Amino acid sequence: MFTGIITDIGTVRAVEKRGDTRFEFTTAFDTSDIVLGASIACNGACMTVIETGADWFAIEASAESLDRTTLGDLKVGSRINLEQATRVGDELGGHIVSGHVDGVATLTKRVPEGDSLRLTFEVPENFAKYIASKGSVTLEGVSLTVNEVDGNTFGINLIPHTQTHTTLGAKQPGDRINFEIDMLARYVARMLGKD
Repeated sequence: MFTGIITDIGTVRAVEKRGDTRFEFTTAFDTSDIVLGASIACNGACMTVIETGADWFAIEASAESLDRTTLGDLKVGSRINLEQATRVGDELGGHIVSGHVDGVATLTKRVPEGDSLRLTFEVPENFAKYIASKGSVTLEGVSLTVNEVDGNTFGINLIPHTQTHTTLGAKQPGDRINFEIDMLARYVARMLGKD
């Protein structure tokens, strides 16, 4: 489990395509504390650490992960939002995030609003029912509050801190973004028979 509070922006240092795709990310995390098999959210996708070095760690992404997320878009030099798994006693500053990316949204509009940025996203139609005004959504691993919803589009506001401490501040219209719907919305819809 994660909280959607990004604790590092890493950089892709290597990509190796074979049976699965191996990614290596540089990080400011203390990699001596990362055990093999640990979970780290990489742009919101919960991935398993398979190797570590002095300032980097490696994961392997299966075809399923590449199909459902934007991980396949990454290349050497790409910046990536990182969050280590939540530990008992950690602050739950965002919302409960599983790291199971539901799909890919598209950024459709970017408008400055004071010091903030107003971003509008479009999701596939079948996910629209899970997104509610003033509810939570995870974008690229970042816990955010939904401002407004119109069909399968919704808007969020990025304060300056989020712009500089995540990769979202650099996103431009047309960019593909990992999204995870709020876990509570998923289960409520299931219980009501709307899933």
